[in-house]
Amino acid sequence: MGEWLLLALAPVFLAFVAWEAWYWRKRRPGLYTLRDTLSNAALALMHQGADALAWAAVIGAYWWVHQFRVFDLTASWASVALLFVAQDFAYYGWHRLSHRVRWMWASHVTHHSSERLNLSTAFRQSITYPVSGMSLFWLPLAWIGFSPTHIVAVVAINLAFQFFVHTQAVGRLGWLEHVFNTPSHHRVHHARNPKYIDRNYAGVLIVWDKLFGTFTEEDPAVPCEYGLVKPVRSHNPLVLTFHEWGDLLRDASRAQGWQRLGQLFGPPEQALSQRDFPRPVAEPPPG
Repeated sequence: MGEWLLLALAPVFLAFVAWEAWYWRKRRPGLYTLRDTLSNAALALMHQGADALAWAAVIGAYWWVHQFRVFDLTASWASVALLFVAQDFAYYGWHRLSHRVRWMWASHVTHHSSERLNLSTAFRQSITYPVSGMSLFWLPLAWIGFSPTHIVAVVAINLAFQFFVHTQAVGRLGWLEHVFNTPSHHRVHHARNPKYIDRNYAGVLIVWDKLFGTFTEEDPAVPCEYGLVKPVRSHNPLVLTFHEWGDLLRDASRAQGWQRLGQLFGPPEQALSQRDFPRPVAEPPPG
């Protein structure tokens, strides 16, 4: 159901991309480039194919776990609202760990690899999310008692919402900034400035970042610079998808003993390769 929902919305997403490209055509001609946009599109198509296969397997696991549910939560407005909040909280947990656990960052790095932020950047996803364990974060929702069908639908709605925060064409949105993830908040998340790195992990509700101390406002005095701290100079979808996996496995093979686990599951900035990581590494003191 979730895949069909996103596919049904594809014309809407494409229409907004076309509008935004037209909007910036004379204002900021370099914001959209053909190579970057084609890379985003190719990654989106690859991701959709892999995601469809992954969900076919995952939904079976959800239904199996659902047999042992703690509560019988029948479909109602209240249960759907509760599921929406619970899934958004799980998304925050997944997103935060995807920046702090290298195994998960190896998938998520693809999304952050563009040095441009526009609506087409939302399409820039990895086919390796099933390998890094993204779907496991929604599994507890089935155990609590939510229907797997509803879980998949709410995940799709959450992801559809996030398409619209990948833009520089929208400024601050008043009181909505206090409750929801907005373009302003998400610009911070995609920025590589030291002030902004590892901030604003929200899916829909920004309240999680405010509760857990990962929130930072966009500062007009510090314009966002997008992309990775050490960029990947490629538009090849395969390079963008697998470059960090290659570094991760190479670093793990070079490490000794328990250090191998650190290379696989430690913070990305501790990578031996020091190539692509979400946080700058402090230079050693002189002498």
